[in-house]
Amino acid sequence: MKKALTAAVLLAVLVAPIANAAPFDDAVAAFKRGDYATALTLFTPLAQHGNAIAQYNLGAMYLGGIGVTQNFTEAAKWYRLAAEQGNATAQRDLGMIYDKGLGVTQNFTEAEKWYRLSAEQGNAIAQDNLGVLYFNGEGVPQNYDEALKWYQLSAQQGYASAQYNLGVLYLEGKILPQSYAEAEKWFRLAAQQGDADAQLNLGYNYLYGEGVPESYVKAHMWMNLAASHTTSHGNKKYSDARNQVAAKMTPAQIAEAQALAAKCQASNYNNCD
Repeated sequence: MKKALTAAVLLAVLVAPIANAAPFDDAVAAFKRGDYATALTLFTPLAQHGNAIAQYNLGAMYLGGIGVTQNFTEAAKWYRLAAEQGNATAQRDLGMIYDKGLGVTQNFTEAEKWYRLSAEQGNAIAQDNLGVLYFNGEGVPQNYDEALKWYQLSAQQGYASAQYNLGVLYLEGKILPQSYAEAEKWFRLAAQQGDADAQLNLGYNYLYGEGVPESYVKAHMWMNLAASHTTSHGNKKYSDARNQVAAKMTPAQIAEAQALAAKCQASNYNNCD
């Protein structure tokens, strides 16, 4: 199961608080023009006076090393202050910090606590990550029903990682009744958002004719799209899969698949049929 463990930077930066709107707006403007030192200077007093959005933004800047030396301990401090005020995005990212052990001792129980608070406010990433904790039994007793519940809530909001996770459950048929058609549906939704693992698995659907008509061309197309991504783990597994399919294809089929992949990518995954 996939879990999002990279906090999005400054998701709250465009949400102006009612009080101190002018300094906040100035901080936003500075950040948007790349003047991160000024943004940091302006956000800091707002955060120190209890503005939850400014606290969240400071946490994100420290986490990402944006305009300041990267400092996970400072990031955790500011995220916590915002999270304790009920900011759902800060709760989610504080959960990620505990999940990975960044600036704090890794603690899945604390991760679950903060993910849940965020998830209950409807945060799709927190819902998916909470589902993974239940699936793996990390910080909570393993509970596949709870995992499925949170995956579904997240996937229904359009979150690609949760859609991928649902696809895996339908493909494996251990928790849900096996359904290649349902697996293909969820992999496709995630793949159309650029999720490389979903693109790879959709390619396998086409390779084996699971939930879709068998097609080496479509298999190569989706695996090629997956291989075009740069990930923290590299793209070798994607390119290896594509190359294995290519070995079964004619040069004309490969050319067709490459043209389809280029068209799909150029359309931002909106024209991939």
